[in-house]
Amino acid sequence: MNLKETAQAYVPPQQTLNIAELERVSVNVELSEEQHIDKDGNPFKINVFEQDGKKYRVPSSVLKGIKSIIERIPTTTHICVLKSGNGMDTSYQVIPNNPVEQVI
Repeated sequence: MNLKETAQAYVPPQQTLNIAELERVSVNVELSEEQHIDKDGNPFKINVFEQDGKKYRVPSSVLKGIKSIIERIPTTTHICVLKSGNGMDTSYQVIPNNPVEQVI
């Protein structure tokens, strides 16, 4: 294959997004752990889940927030994650976001 053909066939690696980019997430999504290497060559692990063919990272502080909500509101089925800041200054707020039941 020549350079042109190789370039046309190139598929960039899938970028991992952040859970805060979704409007609402079920607390029952299946998580998996992935190992990555940082810019200094050190290994680190992240929790991820896949939705609609895209991977989403779940920071540890989000897991802690979900745990607190479930302890307080055990019927929670969905959450919403609000994100503020960037890089090491990022903070997350987790709020319950259950579907609204329709009354007929």
